[in-house]
Amino acid sequence: MDRTLPLLAARDPAAPLAWCGGLPISAARFLADVAQQAARLPAEGPLVNLCLDRYRFSVGFAAALTRAQTSLLPPDALPDTLARLRAAHPTLYGLADDATLQTPGVPLLQVLPPGAGGAAQAVPRIAASLAAACLLTSGSTSVPQPHVKTWGALVANIGAEAARLAEFLERPTLAGLTLVATVPAQHSYGFESSVLLALLGGAAFDAGRPFYPADIVQALARVPRPRALVTTPFHLKTLLLAGLELPPTDLVLCATAPLSPQLALQAERGFGGPLIEIYGCTEAGQVATRRTVREERWTTLGDLRLRRDGAFEGRGDGLEGGERFVVEGGHVLAPTPLADVLQLEDAQRFRLLGRAHDLIHVAGRRSSLAHLNYHLNSIEGVQDGAFWLPADVTDGVVRPVALVVAPGSSAARIIAALRERLEPVFVPRRVLHVQALPRAATGKLSADALQRFATEQLARRSVEDGHG
Repeated sequence: MDRTLPLLAARDPAAPLAWCGGLPISAARFLADVAQQAARLPAEGPLVNLCLDRYRFSVGFAAALTRAQTSLLPPDALPDTLARLRAAHPTLYGLADDATLQTPGVPLLQVLPPGAGGAAQAVPRIAASLAAACLLTSGSTSVPQPHVKTWGALVANIGAEAARLAEFLERPTLAGLTLVATVPAQHSYGFESSVLLALLGGAAFDAGRPFYPADIVQALARVPRPRALVTTPFHLKTLLLAGLELPPTDLVLCATAPLSPQLALQAERGFGGPLIEIYGCTEAGQVATRRTVREERWTTLGDLRLRRDGAFEGRGDGLEGGERFVVEGGHVLAPTPLADVLQLEDAQRFRLLGRAHDLIHVAGRRSSLAHLNYHLNSIEGVQDGAFWLPADVTDGVVRPVALVVAPGSSAARIIAALRERLEPVFVPRRVLHVQALPRAATGKLSADALQRFATEQLARRSVEDGHG
């Protein structure tokens, strides 16, 4: 008989599980809303959860679990994305909280508002083997790539994360902690560290998704302490540059891109609480954490272990010897290759050297775009920046280009600062000032988006120069 695990971790049913517009919603009220929503779901799934409100998203996700249906979590709600999902899943239906949303070809059900449920309910138990969620990443081909997570794996993953964060907070559990997240619930990091950290880790979450600095400050201020901000380096840097008075915040979680120690220190001073980085990937989930201002190395969560996998022919990522690194154990049910180059101290501690696919070679020297971007964004006055390696070659050598959001900082000043930080071959000959980089809602900057953007910028400036 299949093992079952509870939908919610042990908690006071009267205590808040969520905050909607500053008003608490108890775990008991949540379970009633879930039961009411589950009764309205079609008999067959899967469902694609398109809810923007984090509470309504959570109600829909939990309702699907109680009906043994998988929730598909796409990167967007574009017609092409939905058409591909419908082709793969003929009985697919959508769940949304926006009555104006158009989903051609996909039947759409509106999620019930908070407090619509009836009588109190017992905590449902879910089969550990159930494919609870299918996270979809766009991939290099823009075709959504599925990554299925069983309920048992999610429970183990969040259990390990909750235990580690409680250690950082010097608390026995996360009970009473309220999470304010700038990351969408459909993204693996936002899903794990806001929705699931409440359901399975004992915390609570704010239902919104603030984006602008003033909105983030307001969202933090309206929830009680202890509170945590779940964000990305891009959102965090924008917030700190805004110069707003920051509400005391007991924990800041950051993920999706490397974070500079300078920014981490600025955040800790501004918020008054520790900043913890989370390292992970959609394939394996959350893998490791570190407190950035105190250590360069990462430590794996729970029973996760890392190892080098030796030569791997045909990988084509530019790694010497084709080495790759694998994570296994704990919530990772099968050995899973990582897309990064690591320096292992032992099976649980490592340093992150950069993405395998963004290793670059210039004039016989090797570096990673993550390393170059780290130094570019560490320069005072650079609000956002990224290196780009064009396809054209000058004097037999590919020359990197830097794109920066840096009002008031000249290209010459930025190049001079990079000369102090980088080997000469990686110092760009050209710095392009732009108003903003084409980042996604999570703050990520995909290689495809940067390629298109940089090409357009160079073409436009070439025309302007020719007309000048």
